[in-house]
Amino acid sequence: MFSGCGGMDLGFRGGFTVFGRHYPRLPFEVIWANDLNAAACRTYRHNLDAGIRQGDVWALLGTLPEQCDVLIGGFPCQDISVNGKGTGVNGARSGLYRAMVEAASRLQPRVFVAENVKGLLMRHNAESLRKVVTDFSSLGYDVSFHLHQASDYGVPQSRERVFIVGTRPGSASFKPPPHPQPYATTPMTAGEALDDLKSLAENPGTNHIWSRANKSPDQGSRRLQPDRPAHTIRAECHGNIQFHYELDRRISMREAARLQSFPDSFIFKSKLRETERQVGNAVPPILAWHVAVAVRGCLRND
Repeated sequence: MFSGCGGMDLGFRGGFTVFGRHYPRLPFEVIWANDLNAAACRTYRHNLDAGIRQGDVWALLGTLPEQCDVLIGGFPCQDISVNGKGTGVNGARSGLYRAMVEAASRLQPRVFVAENVKGLLMRHNAESLRKVVTDFSSLGYDVSFHLHQASDYGVPQSRERVFIVGTRPGSASFKPPPHPQPYATTPMTAGEALDDLKSLAENPGTNHIWSRANKSPDQGSRRLQPDRPAHTIRAECHGNIQFHYELDRRISMREAARLQSFPDSFIFKSKLRETERQVGNAVPPILAWHVAVAVRGCLRND
């Protein structure tokens, strides 16, 4: 649910290589997916070769399969984010988590995974977090939530995200994935991730295109540091994505996708602004892969 371009789904499926490291195929198959954004659905279809239904999630709940083992989704964060309106899960966008609760109620998956921004753990969102946990718990799930820093798992970006995980009786308890070496102590830097791209000319076919937006306050003036992970890639950057650490330009969409840990073979089927939105909204595939391995552990008790 709320699949976007498919970063979380790619991670759960596995079978991809990025930064010279292979993330093996996992035993998950996507049997139903949905997103409202038409451009994101085009990208999803091109890269994941799986059926995805484009449209309003409430209107499409009737097309859900009869059952599934695992339900995953990153419900919209705009009302929870520190850059949002602060209405929490009462907002029109973040309130869509209720569609995920309804899907869990109908499908009764053994495990569900709901992803959102770190802001959900902030004091002013305490009631929103309590509401989300209570609504899922009322379905009979043992619910826990965990904050993960993507750079701890090999993503060259400082990106903190909350994963709310629920397991049904009969499934093993969820254990958060351990931080793999060397990333637990030495995160991958922006320079390591991007240096081989800096001499390449623009190429729309590989999404190596960049915004010409003028320097602007806050995010619009940030520059990558080559010896540390990138700043968080945001979806609504309006062209004001961070500048390259060495070149006199903003980073390209291919570079932003690298910083999110998408393999170079993953092509975004959209122009600049829509690609910015898709890349910024995505769950880093590497992080999703590690979460998926932990979820697999919940199912190994038969």
